[in-house]
Amino acid sequence: MKLAFILAYKNLIGAGLRTWLNVGILAFAFILIIFYNGLLDGWNQQARLDTINWEIGYGELRTDNYDPFDPFSIQDAHKAYKSEEFPMLTPILIRQASIYPHGRMISIALKGIPVDQSQLKLPTSFLTSEKETIPAIIGKRMADAAKLKEGEEVLLRWRDKNGTFDAMNITIVKIFDSNVGNIDASQIWISLEQLQTMTGLKEEATYLVANEGYSHEKISGWTFVSQETLLQNINDIIASKKISGSVMYLMLLAIALLAIFDTQVLSVFRRQKEIGTYVAMGMTPGQVVVLFTMEGSMYSFLAMLVGGLVGIPIFTYLAMNGISFPDVTQDMGVTMASRIFPVFGVQLILGTMVLVIVSATIVSFLPAKKIAYMNPVEALKGKLQ
Repeated sequence: MKLAFILAYKNLIGAGLRTWLNVGILAFAFILIIFYNGLLDGWNQQARLDTINWEIGYGELRTDNYDPFDPFSIQDAHKAYKSEEFPMLTPILIRQASIYPHGRMISIALKGIPVDQSQLKLPTSFLTSEKETIPAIIGKRMADAAKLKEGEEVLLRWRDKNGTFDAMNITIVKIFDSNVGNIDASQIWISLEQLQTMTGLKEEATYLVANEGYSHEKISGWTFVSQETLLQNINDIIASKKISGSVMYLMLLAIALLAIFDTQVLSVFRRQKEIGTYVAMGMTPGQVVVLFTMEGSMYSFLAMLVGGLVGIPIFTYLAMNGISFPDVTQDMGVTMASRIFPVFGVQLILGTMVLVIVSATIVSFLPAKKIAYMNPVEALKGKLQ
């Protein structure tokens, strides 16, 4: 095996430019596979973490008649709760409302949340301001859509539990910036106690956000939605992106493997006298097959060496500084940060290395197996077989 390794290495280096062309394209495919999957893994981790911290916590306990995808269910989606019975849950009440900024009307979801909550990263501490009648916080997207600024007042109209309309000015005390569009677009947040008073829904909520220590037990009138269920949309998006991206880099890998395959076919064709000499010197046909297969598989090792020299500085820089994306991507309804930090995990790198090595070894063996059926005498004479 050691002799075969030395001979394979010398033959590759002796091939000159042809070797480094094959190594170059295989190294490029190796780097691209790791980069693309690392980018998706980084996006996945950031999106999941942001969604947990800003929106869903560790699950949601919803009223049975609440459907977040059906705005018509909001009017009746509220149910009484007792704080002492839900110590590990943050109640949120949702009501339909409208605001009238600068002579325009915008339909919104008016959400009430406890000002002293710490489960979500929403800056609810600003809702304790006593200078304003109704202090409110909104997200950056909502502020851009309504052309609102901090300290600005806007007319709010809502309906109470009996369907009676009422209106009052609210003051924007804070504009927060979040990567999660579901807590931002067309939404205004005020104090839960304030909203319950305005609508007459005392001690009622639409859903409750669970914290890490919550253990669910079946409660009549409430439906628990687990964290993984709430994150399923993100998982599905990442999975679809990985499938579509795999088509691109597998085609590139196939081109590199085709080049190795062609090189091996040419080697077997042109080096028949050399093959006959190996057999005449005592090597079995199987050992010669191993030699040629090892030559092909060594392309993958050299490719990983070149890929490491080129890729490690690039991946280190990207992991530390991230990749910037335009703000327009945040308006697509998908949780996506303006700067994504790729994650190049050990499993990803080792998996890619195994893929490249195994693929190169297989395509090297296919033409090399012909050697086992060669007649060494005819090969020494240089006759084509």
